[in-house]
Amino acid sequence: MNTFMGENFLLSNKVAETLFHNYAKKMPIIDYHCHLSPKEIYENKQFKNITEAWLYGDHYKWRAMRANGIEEKYITGDASDYEKFIAWAKTVPMTIGNPLYNWTHLELQRYFGISEILNEQTAPKIWEKVNTVLSQKDNTVRELIKKSKVEVICTTDDPVDSLEFHQKLAEENDFHVRVLPSFRPDKALELNKDTFRDWIEKLSVITKTKIENYLDLLHALESRIEFFHALGGRVSDHAIDTMLFAEATQIEVNNIFKKALLGEKVSIEDEAKYKTFTLVFLGKKYAELGWAMQLHINALRNNNTRMLEFLGPDTGFDCMNDEQIAKPLCQLLDVLDKENKLPKTILYSLNPKDNESLASIIGSYQGGGVRGKMQFGTAWWFNDQKEGMLNQMKTLASIGLFSQFIGMLTDSRSFLSYTRHEYFRRLVCQLIGEWVENGEVPNDIDMLGEIIQGISYYNARDYFLFDSAL
Repeated sequence: MNTFMGENFLLSNKVAETLFHNYAKKMPIIDYHCHLSPKEIYENKQFKNITEAWLYGDHYKWRAMRANGIEEKYITGDASDYEKFIAWAKTVPMTIGNPLYNWTHLELQRYFGISEILNEQTAPKIWEKVNTVLSQKDNTVRELIKKSKVEVICTTDDPVDSLEFHQKLAEENDFHVRVLPSFRPDKALELNKDTFRDWIEKLSVITKTKIENYLDLLHALESRIEFFHALGGRVSDHAIDTMLFAEATQIEVNNIFKKALLGEKVSIEDEAKYKTFTLVFLGKKYAELGWAMQLHINALRNNNTRMLEFLGPDTGFDCMNDEQIAKPLCQLLDVLDKENKLPKTILYSLNPKDNESLASIIGSYQGGGVRGKMQFGTAWWFNDQKEGMLNQMKTLASIGLFSQFIGMLTDSRSFLSYTRHEYFRRLVCQLIGEWVENGEVPNDIDMLGEIIQGISYYNARDYFLFDSAL
């Protein structure tokens, strides 16, 4: 029996142990999708306490606390940071089986040297220990990033963002982690939302152009893509909560856009035409610049109207959507591929029912001399836990090439979340170790170690070509 969270945590055989400790453990990290703040990185923020580092903005923990009967004032309300920490400590023992339990203790071990179990009784002592460590000058945001062996961070940025902190970071000589912008144009596509016209006005201001028709919009978006590219951006990201596809002419889409500019709601069919045409335009631009396009599909967001009105969006009231995605997704990819303008693409679905579909879809559009051009993205959001990760990896291995997988990302707002890469790498080694133990693959440690180092780091490095951003 392994020791709780010991050195061989999640590793059940000698092959898995060897692969992790000798090959995966020390590899650098490329975090190609996250929600970290470039402002906090530039300002080298120092957290005042562990609650600020752990609980501010972490809707994973908020959901668990609500399920444990914690009052909202101890989650997002006006309770003190110490009271919120105690409420979280009270919840932690109840999270067994949830990755939060393991992530919490991994973070305590790796960043603070604390091996004690966090619960209501140990919380006061751990509060003092952790805060003492956080107060030291070598535990600022930048130092935490460096200690995690991170080489590249891709933040998530709106086209109307100034990217001022990316520019400032790029000019520094003493911080060698590349903090690059990722292009997230969701607000450009959501023309039925009440915020659409205000967002178009912001785009008009930052591009110094008057946006009166659809062609103006495309020119503005193109100029922002080129600005992101000049600052090292090599990745886009799209939240495609409902996968739609409908072909249309530019004249039709222009009329739809003008209607939305007047504040009118458009039909679902017109929305599909507008989104399809715009995504195709963007995809072609990404392909021209050598970018990777990420599509995050099948989330159902902000379901609790009462809490949405009370707390706003992205506060822990989302779930998996279950709409059918294969046909419209293939139609979108095929339109781009027919003109040989399909960019490198990473597909994620929040619903694991889509795993086999995505793993097979990517095989339909591989090629062009690019290894793993089409990627079945790592287990996302509700799925980035042990079974979800293993299911994603097994599905990819069964249908595609697991060896070309670009691996883990944090998708997090927390600077302490890089232990998730360790968690992921342990699972990769365990999976391959099991295959060896079962006689399914040879016990060729050098070959397997090379594959594991690829999945941990090299595949992402070679896929995104961030070096070209220098």
